[in-house]
Amino acid sequence: MHQFEIGNTYSTRLITSHDTIVSMTVLSRTAKTIKATVDGEPKTLRVREYDGAEYVMPWGRYSMSPMIRATEN
Repeated sequence: MHQFEIGNTYSTRLITSHDTIVSMTVLSRTAKTIKATVDGEPKTLRVREYDGAEYVMPWGRYSMSPMIRATEN
């Protein structure tokens, strides 16, 4: 399974605007949460698993929210 690693930066693009990139850098982690800076703002995010990789939703959960997977560097 792919997991988020401390010190790595992960990013994704928005579904609604391909030019907008959301990035985060992992500062620390536990088994269920990570502390990261998301676009310069510190946040604590809940880690979920799907299809053999961890993912987070840094802007909250809504229909078109960005999802950052541990496989995307």
